[in-house]
Amino acid sequence: MLLLSAPPDRHTRLEDALALVTGTALMALSVLFLRASGLITGQIAGLSLVASYASGWSFGLLFFALNLPFYGFAIARMGWRFTVKTFLAVALLSVMVEGLDRLVTLEIAHPAPAAFLAGVIAGTGLLVLFRHGATLGGVGILALYLQDRLGLRAGVIQLGFDAVVFAVAFFLFPTAIVGWSLAGAVLLNLLITLNHRRDRYIAR
Repeated sequence: MLLLSAPPDRHTRLEDALALVTGTALMALSVLFLRASGLITGQIAGLSLVASYASGWSFGLLFFALNLPFYGFAIARMGWRFTVKTFLAVALLSVMVEGLDRLVTLEIAHPAPAAFLAGVIAGTGLLVLFRHGATLGGVGILALYLQDRLGLRAGVIQLGFDAVVFAVAFFLFPTAIVGWSLAGAVLLNLLITLNHRRDRYIAR
């Protein structure tokens, strides 16, 4: 994705708005699957889930707060347009997760389908956001910057960070839970690696 060097082909504001709502709605649904099965994920969302399990605090509040330090880097390196979209996406996800949690109840008999569905849904949601010049903050900001500048795949960068998160998680959660969670995270990042390429999508 050419966030910094793409030609002036841009999405309309309506297209961006619909993409932000769609992408964050898919991400919120993936969080519900993870919560219902006690699974975790990587990146800032994963840290927020772990912290919410341990403390009982709101996922939405934790997710919003943990992303705040990354906006300075986003403004300096990615520009205001990207930063504003990302801020809105993070805020929307924080609100949607808490809202859906009160309106939707999921019953998961086994963590395997939850890991698969969460990975597919989250990967699709992130692709929508990436292709409209936004992310969900945190590592995603750095991943998109390095992909645009150095040609490194965003999915690979995110998976590397996720490996650290899951290495810590093995000391905090049952092995089966971490294993299924890791499988979902690998699927998510594989979808991004295969489908989010700077030579295939140039609109912003």
